[in-house]
Amino acid sequence: MIQQIQLRLPEKQRGFHLITSYIESHLNLPETGLLNLFVQHTSAGLTINENADPSVRVDFETILNTMVPENRPEYTHTLEGSDDMPSHIKSSLVGCSLNIPITKGRLNMGTWQGIYLCEFRNHGGHRNILATIYS
Repeated sequence: MIQQIQLRLPEKQRGFHLITSYIESHLNLPETGLLNLFVQHTSAGLTINENADPSVRVDFETILNTMVPENRPEYTHTLEGSDDMPSHIKSSLVGCSLNIPITKGRLNMGTWQGIYLCEFRNHGGHRNILATIYS
């Protein structure tokens, strides 16, 4: 059976935000299966990483901003602000979807793993995530 749920995340500031609890609280997970999460935006991403130490999220932001800085003279897509083109590049680097196994009615991630919404815009607004459950 396949089930799809549209989730609308509250607005987040630019950065890396743990959303594991939000995802779990809005889904009725089967005993076993697979969850696909897909963020429906070109300036945000999804990833799984460290869920305990918040400095990891700060370091992610720092490194990605170093790798893909704003205001590069090579950018031609500039009408939507200096953070827009870098956000598209960061989104492609990080990715827009995740697959997570479901075991015993829970997301089967490692002890220190959490789901991040990677918000690359200064003011990205609400973000939509399509959750597809395969059971």
